[in-house]
Amino acid sequence: MKRERSNVRTYIVLLRGVMPFGKNRVPMARLREVLGTEGFGKVRTYIQSGNALVDTGLTAMEVEKLVHDAIEKHIGPDLMVVARTGAQLQKVLEGNPFGGGFDISRVFFVIFKDAPSVEKTRELLAEDFGAEKLAVDGTAAYMYIPGSAARSKVSNNFLEKRLGISATTRNFNTMNKLIEMIHE
Repeated sequence: MKRERSNVRTYIVLLRGVMPFGKNRVPMARLREVLGTEGFGKVRTYIQSGNALVDTGLTAMEVEKLVHDAIEKHIGPDLMVVARTGAQLQKVLEGNPFGGGFDISRVFFVIFKDAPSVEKTRELLAEDFGAEKLAVDGTAAYMYIPGSAARSKVSNNFLEKRLGISATTRNFNTMNKLIEMIHE
């Protein structure tokens, strides 16, 4: 899977389901070490919830597979991995339909591994979620959850089941910081 570093770019790697303790524990220092050993350059991580940045000449799909396999082999958890460029995540942030009048701290950005079907998306968006709001643009979903995210009907798991896709969710501050880290 390793190849020469032509057209090196930075990918933001988002791991689904990382927890500080338990079966999905991925220590960030160990993750940096493992990814460096796998040939990624300038490996850095952000907070303990499964966010990394790597420089590589690989494609996004190759990054996702290599990171997945390396974590499973060297750390243990079998995690879904999404790799996107900073420009791709910036586009997700800019596509946020919950701007003025919405508390940005209650907006959650769901990054899809693969795009959901148009039909499943249409069916889901026809539902009324009350005070909670949901929007889907094909590559991402946006959840506005004014109350407790733990008690919310709209969630990452809910979207995965209803849309038949894999996805991972981040808040505005995390998304923004990861994009900023590309330039550090």
